[in-house]
Amino acid sequence: MTHAIRIHATGGPEQLVWEGIDVGDPGPGQVRLRQTACGLNYIDVYQRSGPYPAGDLPAVLGMEAAGVVDAVGEGVSRFAVGDRVAYPMCQGAYAEARLIDAEKLVELPPTLSERQAAAIMLKGLTAHYLLFRTYKVEAGDTILVYAAAGGVGSLLCQWAKHLGAQVIGCVGSDEKAELARLNGCDHTILYNSESIPERVRDITDGEGVAVAYDSIGQATFNDSLDSLRPFGVLASYGNASGPVEPFSPAILAPKGSLYVTRPTLATHIATRDLLEDGVGTLFEAITDGLLQIQLNQTYALADAAEAHRDLEARRTTGSSVLLT
Repeated sequence: MTHAIRIHATGGPEQLVWEGIDVGDPGPGQVRLRQTACGLNYIDVYQRSGPYPAGDLPAVLGMEAAGVVDAVGEGVSRFAVGDRVAYPMCQGAYAEARLIDAEKLVELPPTLSERQAAAIMLKGLTAHYLLFRTYKVEAGDTILVYAAAGGVGSLLCQWAKHLGAQVIGCVGSDEKAELARLNGCDHTILYNSESIPERVRDITDGEGVAVAYDSIGQATFNDSLDSLRPFGVLASYGNASGPVEPFSPAILAPKGSLYVTRPTLATHIATRDLLEDGVGTLFEAITDGLLQIQLNQTYALADAAEAHRDLEARRTTGSSVLLT
């Protein structure tokens, strides 16, 4: 029997239950995917605990995975049985096998393992849209990256450095600061003990940064605004500390005519063209050695609760995957 991690109610990691499921045969436009590695992301925590809807319960969590096509439905010509594929942002990943629309999948190059793909798809495509679409980073820009030793943050720092940016990374410990520097950060800030805006102003000679990539949310929103240069952009793309509270747009004018945006990967892969553009750029960056995939933790899929506890306690660095 095929197994999956499901929740029957929202709450803590104890709600993650390993149980049997019936997958069935693929319908028109679908494939059945035998999954070998599933990505771990903070959106999984949001859905498990309740801030983000997980759909009808019981629900299978997880938003990205990689594996091998096991069967194809009517009308599927893009993939065949035996193809190695992966996908981002399609709930239901915490499973040994699943049905999925073929249009959501991308074929893996021979140089990329399924474990690496599960570690990179969602996080790598997030880094792509933040750097190339939300605010297009150019050589000479100074940028601020939160959670610079984490999954998305480590990729943002590496990629931005290759684009010619000066990178300031925010981290929670000296150990993570060292990892951030290895990822390309020119400067690091310990946000638990240092004033982020003051350190940013010191580093930039009072100017501020062009963009702040903020995955923390409520706890750092004002610090991010106060770290921007005039016309700077705050890209708030995560809620690790909770959602940003409502604010008046009027506060942006005296701080330098600032811009605030709340992007999401779902919009940036909503069409096949957008998905292929992002994946093509991401895979090329990996092949060319611009990005090193930092797969630092692996867990058995059945141990997803342990993985969630480690993620929420900030005991992880880089990417983590759940193995079937």
